[in-house]
Amino acid sequence: MNKIYPSAEAALKGIVQDGQMLAVGGFGLCGIPEALIDALKESGVRDLTVVSNNAGVDGFGLGKLLETRQIRKMISSYVGENKEFERQYLAGELELEFTPQGTLAEKLRAGGAGIPAFFTKTGVGTLVAEGKELREFDGETYVMERALVPDVALVKADVADTSGNLRFRLTARNFNPAAAMAGKVCVVEVERIVETGELAPDDIHLPGIYVHRIVLNEHPEKRIEKRTVRAAAPVDPVAAKVEAQAVIAQAAVADTPAKTNVKGA
Repeated sequence: MNKIYPSAEAALKGIVQDGQMLAVGGFGLCGIPEALIDALKESGVRDLTVVSNNAGVDGFGLGKLLETRQIRKMISSYVGENKEFERQYLAGELELEFTPQGTLAEKLRAGGAGIPAFFTKTGVGTLVAEGKELREFDGETYVMERALVPDVALVKADVADTSGNLRFRLTARNFNPAAAMAGKVCVVEVERIVETGELAPDDIHLPGIYVHRIVLNEHPEKRIEKRTVRAAAPVDPVAAKVEAQAVIAQAAVADTPAKTNVKGA
């Protein structure tokens, strides 16, 4: 089965349609499938329910789909960085199912594992628990949460082999594996594709059985959501000189050949 598609548009052809539920990986702008989101926008599908931790920022990531009004409902845990998201929600133009972040991750993980529901203490006694089943275990109250099984999952990975086995890069892993497992169809955007067998078994984060389509995006923009920097600490020139001399001395000792004591020499 050839899982590799020539473009993001080709990878989405025939599997996305109006009214679907989509899971989209990423956290903020970290690990989002940029090319697939753009292709989804160009497809023109509408009335989407999107499961994602948040909705990108204004004008980037899922924020593009909010601007074109292709999203009818968001299931997410955070709104803060997207003014259009906030505006549409407060104006009653966008449905929003606020979900605690850990609960959202577990809803996707459970969906991928074939578990229809689970109990958690998170949200008990708040609006999150309204209308949901409560049950006691060992004297503690828990709320029942239903799993999520989206029609399509759009995820981002660093490397895929031709069988669809995936490796994610550092924190860009975030919601991506759970989203990939939960989706009935999973499309992954990667920066590199290798032959099957080139990834060591212990280096595979998600097995290819969950992945249906792969598209290469070698140079994603990877926009920074919020740049935070701090001023460099002042340098003490005397201390810096002493440290430099110590490094030079250590290097000189390391480069000096050891003397060999040979009898009769």
